[in-house]
Amino acid sequence: MGRVIAIANQKGGVGKTTTAINLAASLALSERRTLLMDCDPQGNTTAGIGFPKDPARRTLYHALILGEPVEGITLKTQIEGLDLLPSDKNLVGAAVELVTVENREYQLKKVIDQVRDSYEFVIMDCPPALDLLTLNALTAADSILVPIQCEYLALEGVSELLDSLARIRVSLNPSLEIEGVLLTMYDDRTTLSKQVASDLRNYFGDQIFESVIPRNVRLAEAPSHGKPIHFYDIHSRGAEAYINLAKEVITRGQKRIGKGAGSANS
Repeated sequence: MGRVIAIANQKGGVGKTTTAINLAASLALSERRTLLMDCDPQGNTTAGIGFPKDPARRTLYHALILGEPVEGITLKTQIEGLDLLPSDKNLVGAAVELVTVENREYQLKKVIDQVRDSYEFVIMDCPPALDLLTLNALTAADSILVPIQCEYLALEGVSELLDSLARIRVSLNPSLEIEGVLLTMYDDRTTLSKQVASDLRNYFGDQIFESVIPRNVRLAEAPSHGKPIHFYDIHSRGAEAYINLAKEVITRGQKRIGKGAGSANS
């Protein structure tokens, strides 16, 4: 059964979409069959992985609201082993239409459960808001990965997100874990980045990934070309950082499984 990871932070511009695309691509390149889900009506993940806007395309909206089978909606990407469940502006309507649906917070989980056994990882790019779509994603997820930029006011909104996670654990998804906190847009030339990174490590401790995503021009350019960083500039620091992040995610998963086996045997 695949591990479902939601990439979320209610603060915009922290690298959620960049992380979703490049972590998913790195996992697939590590021979882990992966599904990348675009849960944001802006559709930036869909475009950033190489699919321009197409009004005729079936999307997450059709699976979530109209009940269409996921297998008929997923798209093969340029990376072997990486599929995409695309999004577009119609998903805006889903948040409204879900309001009157019974068990509305569990509708995305039903979608994922259709294909969960077909993948080792399901990576969800969430909207930059704690709306009903994000709530559905966190209810469906095994864990949340939180990107935080190494800039002034980096912790702004994070306390609210953590409060929301606590409430979701109580009412909707008791098993939701923090996969990790990812430092993004790190510039080792500035004292500010170093200080913010130090403060975040003191605050989150071992929940912080060792991998740090640098502020990198090639990384910023890649989505506009519809490519993950590995296909745009494999030798960039950004590509190296996301490959290392994928290794950490895989290793953490293996340790989790090992602890589970140990508990079962004790």
